[in-house]
Amino acid sequence: ETMPVSSRELDEDAATMIMLDSNLQRETLLPSERAVAYKMKLEAMKRQAGRPQKENMSQVGTQKRSDQLLAEQVGQSRNQVQRYIRLTELISELLELVDERKIALNPAYELSFLKKEEQTKLLDAMESEQTTPSLSQAQRLKKFSQEGHLSLDVMRAIRARKRKVRWTG
Repeated sequence: ETMPVSSRELDEDAATMIMLDSNLQRETLLPSERAVAYKMKLEAMKRQAGRPQKENMSQVGTQKRSDQLLAEQVGQSRNQVQRYIRLTELISELLELVDERKIALNPAYELSFLKKEEQTKLLDAMESEQTTPSLSQAQRLKKFSQEGHLSLDVMRAIRARKRKVRWTG
């Protein structure tokens, strides 16, 4: 009939961080869920950064970066946390492929740097060829995109390289 409860006043960022911490404890967490949770928590931590706490200070007295604090809290490297957060830049269809383990985290991270329209073209090419890019292919796609030279023809050429067999001897 009655249940003991405790109540406390929290600002929105503190409430968000508590909610995200409990969600991150789940055993089965999709990469997309982890990415969104890390991004939301990092944003909340950055907003609270103006209020430094003693445990957020390094041994030399400088304040730790929010992403480093988050990494320590979730037991991963800062780079790994940043890779997950970067996944939020993928179009939803590519992110689904990451959740389905059809695209690995590192290639997905590289693909997240492509413009949205380039990601859509890549998705179409992947569906027509029934393949997904390797890490090295994703890195080449990213490079061509950053140079402003990524087209459907370039995507096909990069994808075709994987299928070529080289004979030696």
